[in-house]
Order: sequence, then structure tokens, then C-alpha cells
Amino acid sequence: MSSPPALEVVRDPLWNNIRLEPDAVTVVDTPAVQRLRYVRQLGHAFLVYPGATHSRFEHCLGAYHLARRALEQLALGDVTVSPADARTVRLAALLHDIGHYPFSHALEEAGLPRHETLARRHLTAGPLGEALTRAGIEAEGLLALIQGRATAPLAGLVAGSLDVDKLDYLTRDAWMCGVPYGVIDVDRLLSSLTVVERAGRPTLALHEKGLAALESLLFAKYQMYRNVYWHHAVRAATAMFKRAVRDAIGAGRLTADAVADATDDGLIHDLSRTDPAGLARSLRERRLAKRALDLPATDLPAAADWPAQDPDLVSRVEDQLARELSLEPGELFLDFPAKPEMLDLHLPLVTRDGTVMELAGREAGERLGLARVGAELVRSARRLRVFVRRPRMVPARAVVDLVTLPGSEVTARLAGGRALL
Repeated sequence: MSSPPALEVVRDPLWNNIRLEPDAVTVVDTPAVQRLRYVRQLGHAFLVYPGATHSRFEHCLGAYHLARRALEQLALGDVTVSPADARTVRLAALLHDIGHYPFSHALEEAGLPRHETLARRHLTAGPLGEALTRAGIEAEGLLALIQGRATAPLAGLVAGSLDVDKLDYLTRDAWMCGVPYGVIDVDRLLSSLTVVERAGRPTLALHEKGLAALESLLFAKYQMYRNVYWHHAVRAATAMFKRAVRDAIGAGRLTADAVADATDDGLIHDLSRTDPAGLARSLRERRLAKRALDLPATDLPAAADWPAQDPDLVSRVEDQLARELSLEPGELFLDFPAKPEMLDLHLPLVTRDGTVMELAGREAGERLGLARVGAELVRSARRLRVFVRRPRMVPARAVVDLVTLPGSEVTARLAGGRALL
């Protein structure tokens, strides 16, 4: 009787030993996956937290490791998963960030397609696509899981309220940044997973014994956004980087495809070759734009969605504000990031008496105190900021009034040549 193939072991500072099956090793050895070694997980956060130089590659290995652990835990709980389905889930976890841009999510904010969309060309062509074909793995099945379209019982492990992506990135990011905010009881969450029938099909669910651990995950997410991901210097660097890339693509110096295939350092090098505003060089030398305005969203009236949803309009507004303050284009940045789904939950819950309920909306609020105040927590994490590269006084009231206007009215003001301040 032949013995099973040996597993490769990768040492990881977070999870210790990560064991890779042979099909995972084959995938990892392709250029598309190796590129992720040179794409930082947290973009420009290393300019604030020097340890935050960990890569998408490390994170993907961690997600794969947690997917393996989750599958093993479910098997202990008498959940039957076919070997083929288990392999698809593991590889989807490993490849969930395969289409990721350099410098985290900044370029999606800048208006480029989401990285889940870009995953298709990596999974269906080139050495990675060929490796998947040889292994008998359908790219469409992986894509459905990665893009959150799958209806398979364990799809929630790859894209859902309690997916392995979140479990790894929150824990890893906090560890590498040296902050105490991302502490999650991963063992408790994994041991609380089960599968139940919902809407006529089996679906990943959480047992009630894992509620406290789930609440700690949500609070860790809120804390990481408030203190790390949306730190003022991180957002200043992100705003400068977005502007540099948008200007380069707009001027034809770079293409969107070239940007998507680049690494962090490779993209900064390409931007630096022709850098009229000096943004790339300033980022390299950590000469960041400074806050001229910094207001908590809790002190503001309800804002329109265009500052976070319409990067083209934001660029036009930035240029107009710069002119009104005697600055050049590329010297002023408006930043008001949004993550309305930050604390959202859509997850079946199995209570101690066996009842299955949906952990979402009002029902989530009945079970989790954090969910009841979720909208206010999300609002408290947001800040409206204006960054400038040369000192200027920015009238707060005028900017607040501006971001509360509908995007159509702001567009009309610009078209009519009316002042914004």
C-alpha cells in the first residue's frame, strides 16, 4: 500500500508550521503566486509601523493553513466534505489574493477594478492556469469561491463573515504592526464551525459557543481600521500614491494592466521615472502631505457617498481646492474613506438547543452587543481629512458643507466654474 505524498513545511512566525500538500506546492511555485512575495499586505502602513512589511504571499499561506485547520475541525464534528471539495476550498484560500494590486487596496479606491475580478486572468492563463489544468482543478470553481458567488456548503470559509482571510489578516497585521488590537480567539472560532441546512442547501454556520470569539473578531476589525488602516499618515501616503498612479495612467505613462501586474517596488520605480509632481519620490523619502483638516465623522452631518465612491470627482475637487488655496495640482488631497460593511454579519447561528437562526441585522443585535452599536462604531472610525504638501489654512465649515452635497451638485459647481470654498 503506497504512503500518502509528503507535505512540504513552511515556517511562519504566526502559525509556526504551515504544511502544504503537493498540489499547493505546485501552485505556489508559479510566477503569479511568487509575485505576491513583493506585494506588501498593508501598503504604506510600514511608513508608520516599521514591522508592517509582511507580504500578500505570507497572508495567503496563512489563509491556506487556516482553511486546512477548519476542514479538519469540521471533519471532527461529523461534517462530511469530499476530497475534491476540500482541495478546492484550500486552493481558493491560497489563491484568494492572486489578482491583488501593489500597495494593498489603494488602487481599488482609485477606481481600478477589484482584485477579485483580476483573479480570472491569473487562474485561466500562464503557468498558474496550466498548473491548475494539469492538476484537474477548474478555475471557474476557484473564481466562484474567491468572488463570493459560490453556493458550495463551505464557500463561507473563503468569502464570508467568518472567512479564513479575516482570521489571518487581522491576526497577522496586528502582530506585525506590534499593536494589541487584533487579538482573536482563532481556536475557539474554528472549533465552533459547523454546517446547517439553510434555504434548502447546506451552509457554513457558527455554534453559539463561538459568539464571544466572533464579537472579539468584529471589535478587532474596528480597532484595526481606526488605529492602523486609517491612521492619518497611512492615509496621507495612500492619497499621494493613488494620485500618482491615476496621473500616470491618465497621461499614458502607465497602463492599468501594467500596474496590476507590478510589485510594490517595481511600481514605485516606474512612477519615479517620470514623476512631474514628485509624489513617488516623496513617498520613497517619507515626505508625506500633512493634515490641514482632520475631523471625526461623528462631529459631521450625514455625508454624501461621493468622497469614497467617485475617485474621478474627488480628483477634480482636489484640483479645484488646490487652485483656490494657491496650490498646484497634486499638492492637496481630500480623504474620507468608508467601509459601511465593516461590522456586517450574514451567518447562520446554531443555538445551544439546536435552533438555527440568521445572525444578521436586528437578529445579530439581539445576540451581540457590538452589533447593536455597529453603525456608530463604523462612523467613529471614519475621519474627514484634507492633506497638503505645503502649509495652508483650510476652512473646515466649507469642506464639511462640500462633502455633504450630492455628487451631482458638486459636479455642477465644477462645471459652472463656481468656487468650492
